[in-house]
Amino acid sequence: MTEVHILSRQLYSSNRHRRLASFALVLPLLVFLIFSYGFPIGTMLWQSVSDKEVGAALPQTVVALASWDGKTLPDEMAFRALAADIKKARADETLAPAARRLNYDVSGFREVLFRTARRLPPADTASAKDYLTKLDPAWSDLAYWGAIRNAAGPASLYYLLSAIDLRSDPAGSIVAKPNDSAIFIDIFFRTFEMSLIVTLICVVLGFPVAYLLASLPARLAYPLLVLVLVPFWTSLLVRTAAWVVLLQNRGIVNHALIDLHILNEPTALIYNRLGVYVAMTHILLPYFILPLYSVMKGISPNYMRAAASLGARPIRAFVKVYLPQCASGITAGCLLVFTVAIGFYITPALVGGAADQMISYYIAFYTNTAANWGLACALSVWLLGATFILYVVYAKLAGGVAGPKT
Repeated sequence: MTEVHILSRQLYSSNRHRRLASFALVLPLLVFLIFSYGFPIGTMLWQSVSDKEVGAALPQTVVALASWDGKTLPDEMAFRALAADIKKARADETLAPAARRLNYDVSGFREVLFRTARRLPPADTASAKDYLTKLDPAWSDLAYWGAIRNAAGPASLYYLLSAIDLRSDPAGSIVAKPNDSAIFIDIFFRTFEMSLIVTLICVVLGFPVAYLLASLPARLAYPLLVLVLVPFWTSLLVRTAAWVVLLQNRGIVNHALIDLHILNEPTALIYNRLGVYVAMTHILLPYFILPLYSVMKGISPNYMRAAASLGARPIRAFVKVYLPQCASGITAGCLLVFTVAIGFYITPALVGGAADQMISYYIAFYTNTAANWGLACALSVWLLGATFILYVVYAKLAGGVAGPKT
């Protein structure tokens, strides 16, 4: 027993050294992934719920509104706290960020705050409530007070709710935004619809190409495979700009259609949904062909010969024998195309119109132009969530396609 114990300890020590050596080898990669992927994604998740500007600028008001019911105007203490907070925030230069945040929630709030800051009630005012409501009717509106209470921070669901056209009312209940300001749900649906259509087009065009590449001898298949890979070797911006040249009213495509007497005059092929579909399909088609080709290449032709020898017609043999074996490649290609498509920004921006922009365009707008990082991150979080759901669905489908192992 002693010798067995000694051997087991030596084996454990040897395995422990191997594990430590393996961990040391992958440690640089792990650190790289944490700083290049984990940290940015974590920052994005926090920015989508971070809401600290109002709490930092109006701390006494936030405390006074903590027990407010949201159905009637706050009491005198809340109005006095608001006046004191505005005076201090203006002196500390923290009023502008809070005004900008509140203006996201209630349009015009920024002007109300700065107008109030210029005419604060005197110290000997008998009633700050009467003074402020007479100074600006906005302070008689529950929506303004509800915006302050809901932005108390340091975290809130404001940006995440806004990204799906929801908001909190003065009482704290989650309600839908008015129709004139609800835009993001339609944009998300547009993004998914366009991505799905592009994916279906890639399936229709890519399946025959992948089948041809897998069926041809290597000396013929490899040159054709190089042609499929050419888009990967060309800049995305260059490929998109090329379609702008080809599809414009005086472009090659319109001239060819007129010369073939298919059209009598140039038609709009760009700056619309059609141009976006054409350009996106051209860019994403290899993402579908390559995984499907790799699966088809591994399917033995003996299966089809066996089906034919058993009396199956070519079409029946293809549908019943060959196609099910391609299922994993089809689902992988569809997932890859759809996932990349929902994040497209440059192509729709260059060849699409105003009604053809996808959610990535608005993420870029709120990041670079409007400087509303919270909303940009919230839109990104919902897009990331959709991608994660797609991955889970694919994992389920891939498990079902693989079937039980024997």
